[in-house]
Amino acid sequence: MRMALALSVMLLGACGGAAASSGSTTSGGRPADFALRSIDGSTVRLSDHLGKDVVLISFWATWCSPCAAEMPHLERIWRSYKGQGFVVLAVSMDGPETIADVAPKIRQNGFTFPVLLDEETRVQGALNPGRAAPLTILIGRDGVISAVHEGYTAGAERALEDEIKKLL
Repeated sequence: MRMALALSVMLLGACGGAAASSGSTTSGGRPADFALRSIDGSTVRLSDHLGKDVVLISFWATWCSPCAAEMPHLERIWRSYKGQGFVVLAVSMDGPETIADVAPKIRQNGFTFPVLLDEETRVQGALNPGRAAPLTILIGRDGVISAVHEGYTAGAERALEDEIKKLL
C-alpha cells in the first residue's frame, strides 16, 4: 500500500502540529540532505545512505504517545532488515525542555537504530514543517520518497513493513 500524503493532512493518531505550508514532503520527491548528531555523539548524514539503502526517517518525540506505540515496531523492522540495506533514522523533535530525556528513553526501551537530535529544527523545517509526530518518510534506494505516513494506529506497521520489503 503506497500513500502520498501531503503534510497538511492531519490523520488520527498524530500528536498534532500545525498545517504545513507549500513545499511539503510528498511521495515522488527527493528529500533535502541533512547531517545531525546522534545520541551517541556521531554525525549521521542522509546522503551517506541515499543510493545504497532503503531509508526510513521517523520524526518522533518523547512526549508523543503514538510515537511511543510505534517505536517498538520500528525496532523490530530495523532488526529484521538492517542486514539487507535498510536503515532507520529516528529524528527527535524534542525541544530544550525535553531533549535531555531522549537518550535515557531510547536506552530504557532498548532501541538500537540511530536516533538523531534536531536541536535547531532545521531538518524538521525541511522535511516535517507541519511538526507531525510521528511522521514516517520512506525513501527507496534511488533516493526518491516512496511513502509518507502521518500518525500511527495499531496494525499500520504491517503495511509499512510490506512497503519496505518491496523497496528492498
